[in-house]
Amino acid sequence: MPFNNTALPPLTIAALYKRRWQVELFFKWIKQHLRIKKFLGNSKNAVKTQICCAVFTHVLIATVKKELQLNASLYTLLQILSVSIFEKTEISSDLQLDSNTNDSPDDGNQLNLFTF
Repeated sequence: MPFNNTALPPLTIAALYKRRWQVELFFKWIKQHLRIKKFLGNSKNAVKTQICCAVFTHVLIATVKKELQLNASLYTLLQILSVSIFEKTEISSDLQLDSNTNDSPDDGNQLNLFTF
């Protein structure tokens, strides 16, 4: 049911729409940049906590990108970190994206499929 408040002055209505637009832009940014597929809880505190954790992660990855002077996108860095999170390697070596640094260690236990 729409509610029209004709008692408020037009400038107040315009200010309310401007603030509403800022909220819409914030949720658009959340959908585009944070990896929240669904909320894990229904309470106000659960939703706030999940959004805060996602924002903190985004800021942390952006800080790492800046400090290590990486050219990759934040999405690419998140993909690399999500795959290598349980490996015992330094983060800086995982995030080196140059094709020249693609030296993989020789694993003597690894079988080669194409040698008979």
